Amino acid sequence: MSNSNKMLSRVEDNRVLVLERVFDAPRDLVFNMFKEPEHLKTWWGPRGWELPVCHVDFQPGGVWHYCMKCADRGQGQFYGMESWGKGMYKEISEPEKIVYVDVFSDAEGHTNEDMPATDVTLEFIDMGSQTKLISRSEYSSEEALKTVMDMGMEQGIMETWDRLEEALLIVK
Repeated sequence: MSNSNKMLSRVEDNRVLVLERVFDAPRDLVFNMFKEPEHLKTWWGPRGWELPVCHVDFQPGGVWHYCMKCADRGQGQFYGMESWGKGMYKEISEPEKIVYVDVFSDAEGHTNEDMPATDVTLEFIDMGSQTKLISRSEYSSEEALKTVMDMGMEQGIMETWDRLEEALLIVK
């Protein structure tokens, strides 16, 4: 992978995780990978995880409810584990921006109040044949950010965005 495709990461104000990466694909295509369930199922989640459930109502006020499941026996204790999540769309400006609240949930879509919620803003910046994706994940506190970082979220997103890059090569 070239340096231009390396994910850059920084923390602002002790509670905002900012991630940036340039993808070798036009903005419309990168944006569509985030809105279409058939695309999300091919790349969302860290390596070894699948997305057997992915319901998307892609509009402000709509909900994205999904389940990530570990399908890699090599991941030991994680094999077979399910992780449910729910995104509630607040703002969509196609193809420039998606704003949503991301929460841990159960299979019925009930929010897990014991886990931190995240205010996510995804910006898709047109660079001609490439797209810069900037993700800003804002947490209620420094402790909430630390909770998800300690769970390996940064590594998980890096692997997820690697899988997005691979999926983009297939659909281009």
